[in-house]
Amino acid sequence: MSDISAQSAPAGVFRTQQRLSPRMRFYLLASITLSFLAGSSVPTPIYPIYQSEWHFSPVTITYIFSVYSLSVLVALLVVGRLSDYIGRRPVLLVATLAQMLAMYLMGTAEGLGDLIGGRVLQGLSTGAAVSAVGAGLIDIDRQRGAVANAIAPVSGSALGALMGSVLVQFLPFPTHTVFAVLGAIFIAQFAGLLLIRDTVPVRSGVLRSLIPQFAVPAQVRGAMLVASAVFVAGWALAGFYASLGPALIRTVFGLPASLMGGVALAVFSGSGVLAILALGTRTARELSWAGSAGLLTGMALSLASLQLPSVTVFFCGVALAGAGFGTGFQGGIRLVVTKALAHQLAGVLSVAFVCCYLGMGAPAIAAGYAVASGIDIIFTAQVFGSLVIVLALLAMSGLVMSRPVNEPV
Repeated sequence: MSDISAQSAPAGVFRTQQRLSPRMRFYLLASITLSFLAGSSVPTPIYPIYQSEWHFSPVTITYIFSVYSLSVLVALLVVGRLSDYIGRRPVLLVATLAQMLAMYLMGTAEGLGDLIGGRVLQGLSTGAAVSAVGAGLIDIDRQRGAVANAIAPVSGSALGALMGSVLVQFLPFPTHTVFAVLGAIFIAQFAGLLLIRDTVPVRSGVLRSLIPQFAVPAQVRGAMLVASAVFVAGWALAGFYASLGPALIRTVFGLPASLMGGVALAVFSGSGVLAILALGTRTARELSWAGSAGLLTGMALSLASLQLPSVTVFFCGVALAGAGFGTGFQGGIRLVVTKALAHQLAGVLSVAFVCCYLGMGAPAIAAGYAVASGIDIIFTAQVFGSLVIVLALLAMSGLVMSRPVNEPV
């Protein structure tokens, strides 16, 4: 694995002696993305337990989910570019501390307010970290960093959903144990961050970087326009399974919401990881094409399963859509990072993740409002799914109309 600090350093990167090898630093940063995103999906199979204990309505689950997504968006818009100015390490140290506190709040939650507070803090710290850690991975190794930026979030979501499901089903104190485990992981990662040094120098303009901005450098705009359609379609589908999945599985198929809702999210994310590994040598445009087609077909199968009804068809749709999500996300990330300069990476990635979390959060909020208004959950899922299909078609249209990316990816 090559270290960018050992190569001819591009603008904004300087040589600095490290106490950990490039491989160790790479794995440490990748583990942070993995654990942060695992923490985001862990509560999904636990929500039915909270609902039973605290007697809130199903729409409240969608609200909690949306609060997290909006918190991520706020952090991305405000501090998403900060690590390009003060370095990756300071941002990640603060974000990891905030994650520890979030785990404590949710692990000791005694009511809805504690849970929402923990999710807000978790969302803010995740939003602050994802662009910084993503840029840090590319700082170390540009090619493998782009792949890791696609694999780690997807596999983290799968790991978190599966972990939550298993703990809920088979271990005592499910609403405490999983947060204690994640808290211990964050403590270890914080210690690891103390051992590394930045490869990004401090730059002027820190305060200006905190002004919310949804813009990318001119040379990235065309690629971002195409990639954003893929991002929004894929993450809207992830939001579909995370917010409506457990209730839909219980309503249509009569299966346990906590266990099978988490399994569905794990299958979705896990198939995404396998697809990324299997198709990793394809070009960014080929991955984006495959991703859009997988999202469209998988969503169509999931909708068909609600009418049959067939849980087998449902999970086939989940797996195919997950493969589309993974390949589309990797293709989109590679489209944009190949255009960005080293000192622009965090800013470009923050815009990419804003598109992702807008896609995940906005439809989920609308779906929650629809269910709260008395609209049938199956009809709501059909409308939601139709929106995802339209977004996938738009992504395909963008790929058709855009010029091919000339750089090797």
